[in-house]
Amino acid sequence: MKKFILDEIDHQILDILIENARTPFTDIAKKLLVSAGTIHVRVKKMEDEGIIQGSTLTLNYEKMGYSFIAHVGVFLDKTSMTQHVLDNLRLISNVTVAYVTAGKYNIFCKVRAKNTADAKDIIYKIDDIHGVNRTETMIALEESINDKKRLMHAIFQDI
Repeated sequence: MKKFILDEIDHQILDILIENARTPFTDIAKKLLVSAGTIHVRVKKMEDEGIIQGSTLTLNYEKMGYSFIAHVGVFLDKTSMTQHVLDNLRLISNVTVAYVTAGKYNIFCKVRAKNTADAKDIIYKIDDIHGVNRTETMIALEESINDKKRLMHAIFQDI
C-alpha cells in the first residue's frame, strides 16, 4: 500500500480543521493564500485517502452539569466475556470511552457524571454487568492535556 504524502499546505489545513472542523474553506483559503477550490480538492483527497475521517464536535460537559470524570478499570471473569461486556457498556450512556487493554485491566473506561453520587450509581451499573468480576476507579481531578495537534505536528516532523 502506497503511503499518502502530505505537504505543508495539507498540514496547515489539518491544523485549522483540528481547531475548528466547521471552518469554511473560504476562510482557510484566505489564511493560506490559496483558492477555496484548492482547499476543497485537498480536503477531498485527504478524505478519500482516509486521513480525514468525518469531523467532530467538542462539547463542554461542565457547562451541561457533567464535570465529574472517573476512569474505571474493569476486570472480567473471563476474557471471552469481553464483547458481551462491551455491548453492555454501550448501554450506559455515561461511559463515553472504552478500551480493550492488555495489562492490569481487561477494559478501561472513561465515565462522565454529574457528581460523586451519580458516578457511584454508574460504577454499580458497570459492576452489575454479567462477566465483570470487579472494577477499580480513579477520579480525574483535572483534564490537563487534551491536545489533538501535538501528535500531528510530531508526525509531520518525522516525515
